[in-house]
Amino acid sequence: MPPRSGVRSRSRVPLRLTVTTLAASAALAALVQPVQATATPPSPDRALQRQLDGLVRTPGGPPGVIALLRQGDRTSVHRAGVADTRTGRPPRTTDHMRIASVAKAFSGAVALRLVDRDRLELDDTIGKLLPSLPTAWHRVTLRQLLNHTSGLPDFSTAPAFIDILREDPRHHFDSRRLLDFVADEGLLFPAGSKYQYSNSDNIAVALMAEAVTGEPYERLLAQLVYRPLDLRQTSLPQGYRLPRPYLHGYDVTPPAPPEDISEVLSASGVWASGGIVSTPKDLNAFVRAWAGGRDFLSEQTRRQQRTFIPGAASEPAGPGVNAGGLAIFRYTTRCGTVYGHTGNFPGYTQLAVGTADGKRSLTFSINTQTSKSLKPELLAKVRAVQEDFVCALLRR
Repeated sequence: MPPRSGVRSRSRVPLRLTVTTLAASAALAALVQPVQATATPPSPDRALQRQLDGLVRTPGGPPGVIALLRQGDRTSVHRAGVADTRTGRPPRTTDHMRIASVAKAFSGAVALRLVDRDRLELDDTIGKLLPSLPTAWHRVTLRQLLNHTSGLPDFSTAPAFIDILREDPRHHFDSRRLLDFVADEGLLFPAGSKYQYSNSDNIAVALMAEAVTGEPYERLLAQLVYRPLDLRQTSLPQGYRLPRPYLHGYDVTPPAPPEDISEVLSASGVWASGGIVSTPKDLNAFVRAWAGGRDFLSEQTRRQQRTFIPGAASEPAGPGVNAGGLAIFRYTTRCGTVYGHTGNFPGYTQLAVGTADGKRSLTFSINTQTSKSLKPELLAKVRAVQEDFVCALLRR
């Protein structure tokens, strides 16, 4: 999710829904034992573990990190640091967590599966399906919403939206009226003429899906994504509470100790653009299907999904060279190419990727937030470690 002006209220909490002014973290070196020098080269697994240990020791870095790799029927889990600084317990694959903008891949999945069922077309327009939205937006297509070339102004940067969060970070928004915050604005540029990541895009995608089916978006998620993929620990809440157990998310601002901000913001203010809660295990199963599962999308729709815009990056950028498709990004690393999505939300930064054949997948989760404007040095380090994990995923 893109950066926006932030304010603090209630225990120093930033009021941006994606990129905040959460600053750097106390290094939790005491929670991670240092690896002793050795005269022989470390094993691949040992090298990956050192990378994670280094992240949680980094000033301003996350209290904890968990990476889940699936290669065929084999699963390996790597973790460092803690899921909860109060108890000191490690992260687990069944911990709930905010997946942030990876939720955009879920709204993309709903839309493209409806395309496969001839309920939606990629050239359907806002004017056709959502005529009550501003006339200036009416020629924007579903395709342009999914690849962020729509030109829709971002509701989450609107001053009125930020003012509400300043007063009450847990404010319950009417998720289906989020676009009202920018309804008096025209397009930022002619639709289809350029790429610009916007949280408004996937709100409109979910509303289109509701318009053609007459079903609530939450029910469509269950019917088209959760049940087919057996995602039993994935949900789209409206409030600020997280299901237990959960990976705690932190504002890490040295010299203060990490501050738990897991339940500070209401998910209703991001909805289809960033409100989904999942676990590393469920998220890994989803991205395997989304990136390349044989039965998840038709071959024709998959080709449309993988029509990429060079240089179009997710937010935050993923490992390697990024390019943007329909609610999916291509990450070209030194070891090969994977497909998926990233996300960041107060307390969390996420990467979920899979291979084009759907046989290999990786989720990489840290429990603090970073982006190109928030701790960019940390983001550079995170992306480098993510690339090493992608290499491990592809070489085994």
